[in-house]
Amino acid sequence: MPAIQTTSAKQFRLRAGAALMALAGLAFVGYAAAFLALNFSGAFLELGIGPEEVDKGRAEVQAFSPRLYHYISHLHIALSGFIAATGLAIAAMSWFGVRRGERWAFAATVTVTAVSLAVSVPAHYPWGLATLGHLGPVYVAVLIFLAGAATAYSGMRDMTVEAAESS
Repeated sequence: MPAIQTTSAKQFRLRAGAALMALAGLAFVGYAAAFLALNFSGAFLELGIGPEEVDKGRAEVQAFSPRLYHYISHLHIALSGFIAATGLAIAAMSWFGVRRGERWAFAATVTVTAVSLAVSVPAHYPWGLATLGHLGPVYVAVLIFLAGAATAYSGMRDMTVEAAESS
């Protein structure tokens, strides 16, 4: 329960924004699940990455170097775990912290999201891996997250203004 009482409209914005942020976190978990599943499918390559981006598939990599194949597979598995864990952290902090008006949770959630994207997304562009099928789902989740963060922030900001005025 937030320490500061707010009007129902402000509380609605806070809760709706937090729900959108949590939904985006769960979308990252879904992306991670697809990422993991593709590692064990015949596709082997990541979601949205095909022969136009990578000229060798599962069989060719295995034939060239079974150890390299296992190394790439282990990277897919590990990365899917980190994507899922990040998504769960975003969802949990949004639902259990931001929704209650906890500023630390809002700051942590925005920071976790920003750092994960700032580190992971730019490397896709120099090598032509930023396909719509690959990064499109991430961008949709980011847009949902940003809409939620802006909505939640407007409710939190109004709570701060109210607290300052009542002091």
